[in-house]
Amino acid sequence: MSVFEYDPPDRFVAGTVGQPGDRTFFLQATGGGRVTNAVVEKAQVSALAERIEELLEEVRQRFGEPLESGEAAEQDDGPLEQPIEEDFRVGTLALAWDAESARVIIEAQEIEETEAEDEEDVEVFAEDAPEGRDVLRVHLTAASARAFAGRAMKVVAAGRPNCPLCGQPLDPAGHICPRQNGYKPGGV
Repeated sequence: MSVFEYDPPDRFVAGTVGQPGDRTFFLQATGGGRVTNAVVEKAQVSALAERIEELLEEVRQRFGEPLESGEAAEQDDGPLEQPIEEDFRVGTLALAWDAESARVIIEAQEIEETEAEDEEDVEVFAEDAPEGRDVLRVHLTAASARAFAGRAMKVVAAGRPNCPLCGQPLDPAGHICPRQNGYKPGGV
């Protein structure tokens, strides 16, 4: 299929479409007059943001501060570029540090219809797309990666609030809490 490569992107963000409880999550890269939209799961966005922070901390411990640690990338809280047309649905995410260019590389591979949990023949960071799958590959500075992770965590947290008793998401129409045995206090 295709490799959508952005080195560097004009913009790379995580965002959503829809109301809390019924949101679709996207990774969106723009640059060179093109826009790539990859659909991801909420858990993938959260895990990617956490892993980026862990990777940057490990790079800092091993190599000292990344080149532009003093620079802070501008926080991007804008909406996703419109129109949003799904290019592919992400199945595998990969993350790496390129020491030569001092860049974080994020790769999102299209989900394979027969993808199994224990499949180990996934080509990570292949020059070409794995056979039959699209790939989004983005190269970010350390500051841009931190800004991406910060926005991604805000997007994940902007969903429905959690029940203080059981931790499950509260629905606007109500919530049957297992910790209350389904009991809903009524007005007296």
